[in-house]
Amino acid sequence: MKLPGKIAIIGGGSWATAIAKIVLEQGNDPICWYMRREDRITDFKRLGHNPAYLTSVKFDLKRIHFSSDINEVVRACDTLILVTPSPYLKTHLKKLKVKLKDKFIITAIKGIVPDDNLIVSEYLSREYKVPDENIAIIGGPCHAEEVALERLSYLTIACSDKEKATLFAQRLSSYYIKTSVSEDVAGVEYCSVLKNVYAIAAGICSGLKYGDNFQAVLISNALQEMSRFLDTVHPIKRDIDDSVYLGDLLVTAYSNFSRNRTFGTMIGKGYSVKSAQIEMEMIAEGYFGTKCIKEINKHYHVNMPIMDAVYNILYERISPTIEIKLLTDSFR
Repeated sequence: MKLPGKIAIIGGGSWATAIAKIVLEQGNDPICWYMRREDRITDFKRLGHNPAYLTSVKFDLKRIHFSSDINEVVRACDTLILVTPSPYLKTHLKKLKVKLKDKFIITAIKGIVPDDNLIVSEYLSREYKVPDENIAIIGGPCHAEEVALERLSYLTIACSDKEKATLFAQRLSSYYIKTSVSEDVAGVEYCSVLKNVYAIAAGICSGLKYGDNFQAVLISNALQEMSRFLDTVHPIKRDIDDSVYLGDLLVTAYSNFSRNRTFGTMIGKGYSVKSAQIEMEMIAEGYFGTKCIKEINKHYHVNMPIMDAVYNILYERISPTIEIKLLTDSFR
């Protein structure tokens, strides 16, 4: 396998656009870019930028081969970067006739495959027989909007094959993108799901007018909860204070760019789940992640009061005021 070889971006949202920008800036090689909607591809080619996301980022169209045919893109490339919303991943992959097991696959999906309740790396291994050493994860802390502005950002590439992680990390490094590598694939991936759940909690509390003092206590407890869960489902030696864990949690819980925090704020202000989703016009991965983590935790029984509170608010329709009040009484 030639690494990274020819790279494909699978997905057309803001994070996919940001990653495409990073990849194209480092080196002169062209990329393939799969987008589901042919009209989006047409508009992209006409405008020179993504018509719906990060519209300020201009692209050299001569270096991009667009296609709405996922088989064409996968067949032509060595490295695939998956950046679709988790609820739609199965729909895209079911169209595949090309085998994935010989590709190097990087998942930048910050969610769990619904119904299967598997993180994406496990899903690729189980359903498509992709070897563990051919699966990597992109972890934060990093918002697409700040990549578009070329603000200094940090990424962690996690892979069981550290050499492959290093090669891909080098491909992403630039004056505003700093990279590091990790072998904690499951831990980084679960963290990217959990931090969205906790960002929804932070948003709910913001919508309920809890202040900064309480938010600090909330996120301190969220980090402890995350640590308990990671140590149970994937018990290896890790430093939960590393930026890929704590940093990603902080930026997602506090940043105005965080769609999960925004979604939670709307819920805290009294929006229904459906009305908040419609008004946002973007997917808050934490909504789906909350239900999946709840299901997964039925097997592990980790004490997760914050996750449980978010689940009760989103899925059991318990009043945010009541649920958060109960949560506050449990904090110290």
